[in-house]
Amino acid sequence: MSAFLPLTRSATYSPAWFVPLDDFTGRVRTVGVDIRLDRFQDGRWLPLDDRAVRTPSGALAFPGLGRRAEPWAALPERHRARFSAAGHQPLYPADGEPFSAALVGVEFLVHPYNDTHPPAEPTAPRLVRLLPGVSFPYPPGLRTVHGVVVDAATRAPVANVLVEARGRTSPDLMPWHERTLTDATGAFRLALRWEGEKAGPEPLEETFRLQAVEEPGRSGELVVRLPQDTERRHVIEIREQS
Repeated sequence: MSAFLPLTRSATYSPAWFVPLDDFTGRVRTVGVDIRLDRFQDGRWLPLDDRAVRTPSGALAFPGLGRRAEPWAALPERHRARFSAAGHQPLYPADGEPFSAALVGVEFLVHPYNDTHPPAEPTAPRLVRLLPGVSFPYPPGLRTVHGVVVDAATRAPVANVLVEARGRTSPDLMPWHERTLTDATGAFRLALRWEGEKAGPEPLEETFRLQAVEEPGRSGELVVRLPQDTERRHVIEIREQS
């Protein structure tokens, strides 16, 4: 996938290219994905009317953003892109970056340019993972657990918390990873497609360890045992970790 066409056609350059990925299915998804663009100005974020376009390669981009008649007279501007899709919640930290619930968009700089003054910085597609939300249409019969994440001290629900479960399949020991984000009310619904921990070769009970992360240093854990805990409303408490 090319981030931009040759500079002789720099009108098609975009300072940011996004590839939305359905984290549950592992498939690129652009249909039904909405992107809102903001610019940081005078200490606050201002919504813009620029609309993303879908490229032939399946990315979402903002061609022409940053194009100026006199780019040498302008400074780079801070922007952010906010994503939404029915049944999903966007995971904004890039792969390998620490999670923080405070992130509400993908931030990037827009460098001024024109046909004779090419962009100062190259761009590359950025993967944006769309995690299943509470209303995600899981396949019928798929095993899920649900509940709420709260602050351990105030008991207030905590929004946009990352809730995860990890394990290994049996008998080949391949790692698996399920994750979701809490909604504005702190609610979550997490799929558990794979086997949990078992005490022996034939036990009916499976154990899963859920972890909820608000930001580095603030998290909570909960042990879920299936099938007996399937219908229970689970509560995960977030607290400072030493």
